[in-house]
Amino acid sequence: MFTGLIQGLGKIQPQGRDRFLISIEKENLAAILKDLEIGDSVAVDGVCLTVEEIEPRGFVATASPETLERTNLGQKSENLTYVNLETSLRAGSKIGGHFVTGHVDGTGCLLESVQTDRAWEMKFVPIPSLTAQWSHYIARYIVPKGSIAVNGISLTVADCDGKGNWFTVAVIPHTYAETNLCDLRSGDWVNLEGDILGKYVEKLLGYGSQEERSQEIDLAFLAEHGYQ
Repeated sequence: MFTGLIQGLGKIQPQGRDRFLISIEKENLAAILKDLEIGDSVAVDGVCLTVEEIEPRGFVATASPETLERTNLGQKSENLTYVNLETSLRAGSKIGGHFVTGHVDGTGCLLESVQTDRAWEMKFVPIPSLTAQWSHYIARYIVPKGSIAVNGISLTVADCDGKGNWFTVAVIPHTYAETNLCDLRSGDWVNLEGDILGKYVEKLLGYGSQEERSQEIDLAFLAEHGYQ
């Protein structure tokens, strides 16, 4: 479990198809490596990965086939690429963002980033070849003022259309400068994770099938499900 508050940046380098070396920037070493042990979880661009080896300036982790398919890790080139890093939430830690599981729902891409007086307004849309993935796994959890994790960063949805076909966020200068959002260019892929609270509400209300979704929500339905 994570909070979406990034602790630092690192550089990711593939060591084969599914194995990655994450080298941590010098100024972030203490925050990430302090108390880090083999078997610990670290969010890498929002992807929960297990530490398999610890290096003097980083760690090594392996991604499963499902992770490579659902995230942008499978798109990382041989060139070193900056990634956002956050170690797992510890009991008693501050929760300044929202609950982020590190289980990415899918990917989207940056359409545009516009600087304003007080923030960067960034708009994200489906990747053309992966619109089905967006529609099925992402769009349903995008709501105005709701939470969403973009490359592991806890952000608030500023605006979206009624079907979740796109959304915008307003990124404050500190977050923009201290994460890899400042490196994004139009068309770049990002990892997206919807708010887990919305997923549980959806499950509890029985929206798993078309038949269930068509059920009328009336007083009898609410009473049956514990609402008085």
